[in-house]
Amino acid sequence: MAFPSSRRTIHISVLLISAWLWLSSESSVAELQRFQHPVKPNGSLSFLVVGDWGRKGLYNQSKVAFQMGLVGQKLDIDFVISTGDNFYEDGLTGVDDPAFNQSFTAIYTAPSLKKQWYNVLGNHDYRGDVEAQLSPILREKDKRWLCLRSFILKAGKENCSILTFSVLNSSILTTVVMSLAEFVEFFFVDTTPFVDKYFTDPGDDVYDWKGVSPREDYLSNLLKDVDAALKKSNAKWKIVVGHHTIKSAGHHGVTKELVEQLVPILEANSVDMYINGHDHCLEHISDKNSQIQYLTTGGGSKAWKDDVHRWDPKELKFYYDGQGFMSMQMTQRKAHIAFYDIYGKVLHTWNISKELHSDA
Repeated sequence: MAFPSSRRTIHISVLLISAWLWLSSESSVAELQRFQHPVKPNGSLSFLVVGDWGRKGLYNQSKVAFQMGLVGQKLDIDFVISTGDNFYEDGLTGVDDPAFNQSFTAIYTAPSLKKQWYNVLGNHDYRGDVEAQLSPILREKDKRWLCLRSFILKAGKENCSILTFSVLNSSILTTVVMSLAEFVEFFFVDTTPFVDKYFTDPGDDVYDWKGVSPREDYLSNLLKDVDAALKKSNAKWKIVVGHHTIKSAGHHGVTKELVEQLVPILEANSVDMYINGHDHCLEHISDKNSQIQYLTTGGGSKAWKDDVHRWDPKELKFYYDGQGFMSMQMTQRKAHIAFYDIYGKVLHTWNISKELHSDA
């Protein structure tokens, strides 16, 4: 028995709508913008992380950049992550600020660093024109640059799926779907608006809160989006990136607002690592109450010598009060972390296994 033409049309329409909803469900759950990055053919991923760097090459920024280039070539990195404070002292004045070239394009010139850079904002960036760093105009000036307040990066192997929908044994729709079978997902979080003192006691500093006010709504929505995205994630590894410290023995220490508001979400969703800058040091804290590894890489330029506070030695695995950066090599089962100084010396390594969560 054949359907009347009108009923067939309705039935086909329902299938098409169902197919569209299935295909678009990836982006409909959370408001955070998503990006995808393929891994190497063998399924591995490698990248560098640097923070607190933008000083026009001064305070050993150029030396850090040089070593990043060498390590980046050796590891055949896929991309670079910046943990914020991209331009000192007060961010950018606009999209035509020469500091963008002087502190970024003209500094990170090694061929291995000509890869995508994924950047978050730091508190110093909020003292300038925030929209300038977020503007696609900077991407036109240097295609490596990608900066948003908060976003998600999925890394994995590209898969090809063919969807065929039929009615009454007649093929009506065939769609080729290219997707990533992600094994690691990065959640970049805008942490500066969480910090109370920037609002209640800014001193002589002036912050650009356009796009953040009203603050309470901004933070509430952000926390909901991060929580929803983490809950939805099927990635083997979940890594959160922000500028501010959560656990640190350095100058800034613990950011209580993040401990109170963000950490419960990280712990509830089995996040593996939180990577940050803000403290101008290199540091690794292994949380004894959860599986989270807290990794500080804020040594991209100016560092603070001997500015370290007491911390539980069972948690503090490594602290270095000088300049440097971090690398990470990952597979489905293992992650290898390494910290380097301005001479390229490996200062600390740590291996994490999905079978036995961590082993030094």
